[in-house]
Amino acid sequence: MFELFTRLADWMTYSIMGLEKTTKLADAVHFFIEDTTKIFFLLALMIYIIGFARSYVSPEKVRLWLTGKSRLTGYVLAALLGAITPFCSCSSVPLFIAFLSAGIPLGVTMAFLITSPLVNEVAVVLLGNALGLKFTITYVGTGLVLGIVGGFVIDFFKLDKWVEPYVWQIKMPTPATAEEAEGWAWREKFARGEAIDIIKRVWIYVLIGVGLGAGLHGYVPREWFLEHAGADNIFAVPLAVLIGIPLYSNATGIIPVAEVLMNKGVPVGTILAFIMSIVAISLPELLILRKVLKPQMLLFFVGFLFVAFVGIGYLFNFIFGG
Repeated sequence: MFELFTRLADWMTYSIMGLEKTTKLADAVHFFIEDTTKIFFLLALMIYIIGFARSYVSPEKVRLWLTGKSRLTGYVLAALLGAITPFCSCSSVPLFIAFLSAGIPLGVTMAFLITSPLVNEVAVVLLGNALGLKFTITYVGTGLVLGIVGGFVIDFFKLDKWVEPYVWQIKMPTPATAEEAEGWAWREKFARGEAIDIIKRVWIYVLIGVGLGAGLHGYVPREWFLEHAGADNIFAVPLAVLIGIPLYSNATGIIPVAEVLMNKGVPVGTILAFIMSIVAISLPELLILRKVLKPQMLLFFVGFLFVAFVGIGYLFNFIFGG
């Protein structure tokens, strides 16, 4: 199926643009065309299909599902919901307020907020295509465990005092209980709108990510990565996490870069730590969360994820042989 995009890239790179196959420029351009067309095709197709499923899920329904559950069940359910729901950093603040105002524990709420940016179905599809099933399962499983453990740790240390006081005083309006009668036409329109909306929001990150990946693929030799980010460099994992924090992207945009790093021989744990730091603790995300969390909570949040990502990087480098 994906051979079509390779042939398209061949035709545009070598026939239309007339580039020589053996040049670095041709390699970079071919990579950019093939990955860009493939990613946008997968994005449009998968978001449209999954949009029908999303039409049954709303933030209010998520809040109701989480209300009244035991702590352990709440952590697990919140992490799973975070992985399958479309909420991003732009909706994290109202969701945070809605969950806490409904009496959902802070740890359960944070389990949701940790997992939601890390894992989503579009990223899973693209990861599976670019990096393989084993890496995808590793990534998803790690993201879910991080959300569950993070929620437990926050509740264990009783960090409710580090939430801004006004959050606890807000009373969210009670929604109407009657379900809206929505037919297939409405759901098709919702799915189409969802696909258009998400592509509008991520297209620039896809192009930047693929462009960076194309440059690394075409111009940076494999030996450079092995020397600076290979298994022999004990500091590669924490440096990967530190480099990822100030960057801003989502999993969709960073996957082309991860694909190149994998092909260049960078260990899987280092790549995993790099992706997670970019997606979960970016500066824009922290600025948004600062509206509802005190600085102490943000420092704890960043510190927990930093230590977790570094530990995950070293662990999976050991498991997968470097």
